[in-house]
Amino acid sequence: MEFEARNSTEAALHHYKAGLGVFTQKMPEFAKHFNAFTEECFKEGTLSQKEKQLIALGISLYTQDEYCIIYHTKGCLDQGCSEQEILEAVGVTAAFGGGATISQAVTLVQECIQELNQLMQ
Repeated sequence: MEFEARNSTEAALHHYKAGLGVFTQKMPEFAKHFNAFTEECFKEGTLSQKEKQLIALGISLYTQDEYCIIYHTKGCLDQGCSEQEILEAVGVTAAFGGGATISQAVTLVQECIQELNQLMQ
């Protein structure tokens, strides 16, 4: 049975996970170590997982990495961030990233929040 995305955010997340799966098959040791490293980075610690997702979203916006923007917007929502918290993180990022950050926020981030919230209903 073929996967059918319900919206563009879900399609992008599926595309990323499919690509990651293929890469993992081709580079299993690298993927194992990279995944262990990132899991360690995002563990609950002095900073909460919620705070770490907000930081990751800010970095994703600053670097204009659309897959990571989508992935970490979802991560923020999964960790209980409100839309206001996400948008404030966008504002901090825009202080460094300027118009490029805002362009992703007013398009991709807002679209992700809306689409992911619809999927959760």
